[in-house]
Amino acid sequence: MPNFTKIAIKQAFIKLLGEKPLSKITVQDIVDECGVNRNSFYYHFQDVPALIEVITLEEVDKLIATYPEVSSIEDCLNAVLTFAEKNHKVILNIYNSASRDIFEQHLWKICEYAVRKYGETAFSELKINKDDAEVMIIYYKCVSFGIIMNWMEHGMQYDVHSMMKEFLKLNNGMVEDALSRAGQIHDFV
Repeated sequence: MPNFTKIAIKQAFIKLLGEKPLSKITVQDIVDECGVNRNSFYYHFQDVPALIEVITLEEVDKLIATYPEVSSIEDCLNAVLTFAEKNHKVILNIYNSASRDIFEQHLWKICEYAVRKYGETAFSELKINKDDAEVMIIYYKCVSFGIIMNWMEHGMQYDVHSMMKEFLKLNNGMVEDALSRAGQIHDFV
C-alpha cells in the first residue's frame, strides 16, 4: 500500500524545485507545502539530500523499466533527454546544487544501461571478446554522459537531440569496425 505522506513529501519537493533553487528550499518549506509536520518528513527521509536520492533513483528505475529492450542508443538517450527537457527546472536546480553528485551517479547508471542493453540487443548474434565489449560499453557510456553533461553545463539551451544524432551519424560504422578488429571470439556481454 502506498505511503501517502511520503508521496506528498516527494511531490511537494519536486514542485518547490520547479520554482526555486535547491539551496533556497528548507525542510520547513517542504512540510508547509504538503501539509505535514517536520517529524513526518524525518520519519521518511534523513535530510533533503536523502530525499533527492530517493526521487532520482525512482525516476531512473521508471525510465529503465519503460525501455526493457533497447533497439538503439539514440532512442533510449532521446527518452532520457525528453524527460530532462520536461523537467528542466527541477533537473537544473539539482545539477546546480551541492547534490550534483547524486544526479551524476544516476546519469551514469542510465547511460550505462542504455549502452549495455543496446549492445546485448544489437550484437546478440555476434561473438566478441568480453574485454573488448566492455571497452566499447565504457566508451559509449562516457560519450553519452559527456554530451548530456555539456548540455547541462550550458543550461540545456541548445538542441541536444540534434547533437546526439549528429554524433551518432559521424560515428556510423565505428562499432562495426571495432567488432571486426575485436576478432569476434567470445560472446558479447
